[in-house]
Amino acid sequence: MTLLASACTGQSTDQAGDNPNKDVTINFWHGWSAPSELKAINDDIAAFEKVHPNIHVHAVPNVNDDKINQALRAGGPDAPDVVSSFTTDNVGKFCSSGAMADLGPFLKKSGIDPQATFPKPMLDYTQYDGTRCTLPLLGDAYGLYYNKDAFKAAGITSPPHTWSQFQTDAVKLTKPSGNSYSQLGFMPDFHGYESTPAHYAAQWSPTYFDAKGDSEVAKDPAFAQMFTYQKGLVNALGGFTELEKYRSTFGDEFGAKNPFQTGQVAMAMDGEWRLGMAQQAGVKFPIGVAPLPVPDDQADTYGKGYITGTVVGIAAHSQKQNAAWEFVKFITTDTDAVVDFSNEIHNVPSTLAALKSPKLNQDPGFQTFVDIAENPNSNTTPASPNGGQYQVTLQDFAYSYEAGKVSDLTAGLKGVDKQVDEDTAQAK
Repeated sequence: MTLLASACTGQSTDQAGDNPNKDVTINFWHGWSAPSELKAINDDIAAFEKVHPNIHVHAVPNVNDDKINQALRAGGPDAPDVVSSFTTDNVGKFCSSGAMADLGPFLKKSGIDPQATFPKPMLDYTQYDGTRCTLPLLGDAYGLYYNKDAFKAAGITSPPHTWSQFQTDAVKLTKPSGNSYSQLGFMPDFHGYESTPAHYAAQWSPTYFDAKGDSEVAKDPAFAQMFTYQKGLVNALGGFTELEKYRSTFGDEFGAKNPFQTGQVAMAMDGEWRLGMAQQAGVKFPIGVAPLPVPDDQADTYGKGYITGTVVGIAAHSQKQNAAWEFVKFITTDTDAVVDFSNEIHNVPSTLAALKSPKLNQDPGFQTFVDIAENPNSNTTPASPNGGQYQVTLQDFAYSYEAGKVSDLTAGLKGVDKQVDEDTAQAK
């Protein structure tokens, strides 16, 4: 991402001199690679070209952010005009470096009000410091998966709404076996796939930075409360050492032997994609889906969750920005296009209209994630000028804290703030 520092400055709609009504080909780089995903994005492109027969989209699939960053720096006739990224952490660099064009003038010219079009968390992770250089292109919402058979056997009649209820249920669902487990209620460790500090913390609605951009991890009690709860949960389920031994027996997160799918854990923190993966893996037990629990003193916010997703924008070096905008506008704001894409790849829609569309997948499990995305208390991790480095710093501390290498939580969180502020200052 350091390559972005030397990227050229973006252009506004008034500076983009191309005529979008003339015959033109634009390059679109994206990261999708699975056959079903490629069919979905190609269907979206075909729908766009039907409406705009003069604009031809040359799609380049399976492109990661490293290649995108190099292309944004180098430019040239084969470079992308439109890029999409699965990594919202990089939006801060895209915007602050000028590698991606400011979409504000394009939105204004098209009469699109972002606040009335996109869910707030998605608005948050597609801009940095007042510059909106990307738009959301489908999203991910995190919730709670649970094994209904295991719940019934443990006498649990409904998913937990608060973290205290969750701990009680996780203990009930845990079955020790010798020096291990035959079933664990939940894998709470920060290495436990999706049980990351950011995904936990979202349920406390934290503030990562103050208005000046300084790290707030030690000042906002949400983080200390989250860490204290997670450590208590680890201890209640057997302790860090025993849990890590059990975690070493888990299969790949995205394979058929994911521990929730095999029944090794009875509850899991995961995104909407797990529904389809579990079905493909032939899971034998009925699966329940619900929002993640919330702190007991925030019980009225139950239903919220962590939101992230794919972003799309226009390369600042592009000489076809107006044509590129027509494509970006279509795939991000056309309700049928967003709904069709969502239904095909089983990600959450990224516009308020698409979330309410009757054409959207009506599966009750999927609708749970739609509700989480619509919840006004759902939140995300904010953009920063050095990508997700602040999250890496927080996560590194989390690994040390849960392992007992750091005993003073308050001092440790202050250390996180100090490191994050130093890193941010260097990036500006």
